[in-house]
Amino acid sequence: MTLHVNILINTCFYLPAPKVIKVEKGSDVTLPCSLWPKKDLRSTQFVWEKTDDGQKVFLYDKDERPGQSEQFKGRVSHFPDKLEQGNASIIIRNTRRADSGEYRCMFPSIQKPEIFYIYLVVGPKVITVEEGCDVTLPCSLWPKEDIWSTWFIWKKTEDDQKVFLYCYGDLYSVKRPGQSEQFKGRVSHFPDELKQGNASIIIRNTRRADSGVYRCYLPYIQTPQEFYIKLVVGEYFDVTVKDVLSFKDWSLVSTLLSSCCI
Repeated sequence: MTLHVNILINTCFYLPAPKVIKVEKGSDVTLPCSLWPKKDLRSTQFVWEKTDDGQKVFLYDKDERPGQSEQFKGRVSHFPDKLEQGNASIIIRNTRRADSGEYRCMFPSIQKPEIFYIYLVVGPKVITVEEGCDVTLPCSLWPKEDIWSTWFIWKKTEDDQKVFLYCYGDLYSVKRPGQSEQFKGRVSHFPDELKQGNASIIIRNTRRADSGVYRCYLPYIQTPQEFYIKLVVGEYFDVTVKDVLSFKDWSLVSTLLSSCCI
C-alpha cells in the first residue's frame, strides 16, 4: 500500500507598514523613494500612484505619455539632479485635503521590481494661542484675486457656528442677522487687503470655547476655494507644552503667543 501525504506550506510575506508623513494643508511635501544600493535611474521608468483611488500621480519615462490624474496636474515634480543616485522622490506642491491617502512608488522595469509605500496625511493648519489674546485666522488666495466684490464666510465646523460674513461689502449686522452670539463684537477682517485676496479674520479676546476647526469658504470666485484652520485656545502652560505636544508633529503646529499675553 502506498501512502500519499500532502504537505501544505504556508508562506508569509512581511510587508512593513508604510511611512506616515503629516503635512499642513497648502504646504509642499516630499514623498521619499530611493533605491539601495544606489542605481542610476536616468534611463529607468518609475511610477507614482495613489493606491486608495487609483489616481496617476507621476510617471518618469523616456517617452512622455498622457494619463496624469487631473488632481495632480501642475503640482508634482521630481529631482532630476538626483536620479543618478537612485532617488525617485517627488514633491507635491500646495497640498490639498484630497491628497491624503496611500501612495506607491514602483520600478516595474528593473531586474528585481521594487515597491515603496508612503501614507500622506494632509491636515488643517494648527494655531495655538493663549486665552484672552487676539488671533488671526489666515485665509488668502494664491494667485492673488480681488475679492472686494464677492463674498466669503467663516464657520466653526463642529457646531456650525457662523463666525464672520463678508457679502459684497456688507457684514453681519442688525440689518443682516445670523452671526452666532459667541462671536458678536469680537471678529473683524482686513478691508484694505481684500483686493489682494486676503479673507483672513481676527478673533479678539479669545476664549476656550473658541477652540475648534474653522472653515473659510469663497464660493463665487472663478475657482471656489475653502481653507481649514484648527485653533487651540488655552492657558499659557497648556498652549506651549501640553496642547502642542499632543499633535506629535511639529510641522503641523504654528505657535502664536502675543507678547501682550505673556
